Amino acid sequence: MSEATPEKVTIIATHGPDDADRAILPFMMANAALTMDMEAVIILQGPAVFLGTKACHQHVVAGGLPPLKEQMEIFVNNGGKLLVCTPCTEFRGMTEEMLVDGAELIAGARVIIESTSASAVLSY
Repeated sequence: MSEATPEKVTIIATHGPDDADRAILPFMMANAALTMDMEAVIILQGPAVFLGTKACHQHVVAGGLPPLKEQMEIFVNNGGKLLVCTPCTEFRGMTEEMLVDGAELIAGARVIIESTSASAVLSY
């Protein structure tokens, strides 16, 4: 007998550090999904790619919300997948070495795969 595949949520984040609330909320929602034994994937696109860099994520805070650094650590440590848009990073002069450990560069086809295989897709 095979085990059932866990439900999956894909969250597409498009807001960078200049909008801390919408930068942190995708990670909070993904962590909630992981707590519910769901698979969680966050895709960073547009200005959100800055959140996936070692230099940025530790400085994003918003009143009343836990810091992004803390939420990202929980997300990665609990098996969440952090996917980063390759064209978006290239446009901004970013390299793979600038990304946090565990982040994976992807392109459009992977966004479609992650979205169509998910039980739910959220966008921030």
